[in-house]
Amino acid sequence: MSPKDKPLVWLHGEIKTPPLSPEARLEAGFLLRRLQRGDNLGMPHSRPMPTIGRGCHELRINDVGGTWRVIHRIDTDAIVILEVFAKKTQTTPNYVIETCRQRLKEYDNA
Repeated sequence: MSPKDKPLVWLHGEIKTPPLSPEARLEAGFLLRRLQRGDNLGMPHSRPMPTIGRGCHELRINDVGGTWRVIHRIDTDAIVILEVFAKKTQTTPNYVIETCRQRLKEYDNA
């Protein structure tokens, strides 16, 4: 890791095999490394999530058994990981959005 790379701050979740396939885990790691280096990711890899907060996005990881999402916020000094979950529907569940908002509030007030 270069000294210029932003660290990952894990508030919740993890990326491991299982439940992710080895290929999906590698893709997630590759995309997170790009974020750490300051790359701007767009579709199909990343989508903004303004309903959670400013600077929030979801990484979209396709896997054999479905899709995974990594909800994160890009700060000036870090990539803050809010949630990792298997997405089963087209919309993000409300409880995920609310939980991520609460985690950000607690993180920002710490």
